[in-house]
Amino acid sequence: QVQLVESGGGLVQPGGSLRLSCAALSFFRINTMGWYRQAPGKQRDLVATISNGGITNYADSVKDRFTISRDSTKNTVDLQMNSLKPEDTAVYYCNIRIGGKNYWGKGTLVTVSS
Repeated sequence: QVQLVESGGGLVQPGGSLRLSCAALSFFRINTMGWYRQAPGKQRDLVATISNGGITNYADSVKDRFTISRDSTKNTVDLQMNSLKPEDTAVYYCNIRIGGKNYWGKGTLVTVSS
């Protein structure tokens, strides 16, 4: 079985920072780990991913503001979010891929507002 536990969401003012963390409980080897987000009334979109080789991929809207990192020995993936904007408000979901299958966390709400 695979279980994802997310933490770190909350309310932050524009220009502020938050760090999201996700711990994956899995007996299987994890390939890609990442974060997606879904704003109210919108589809779920990619934020950032990181391969087990450390190759990263970011949505254009978060490049130079967000940084994804992982610790493969602990099966954790973090998302450091800086210079947050109101349009970053969304539910953020942790995602991992194992053998071509996707697994999702329950999501953590990030609200950027003054």
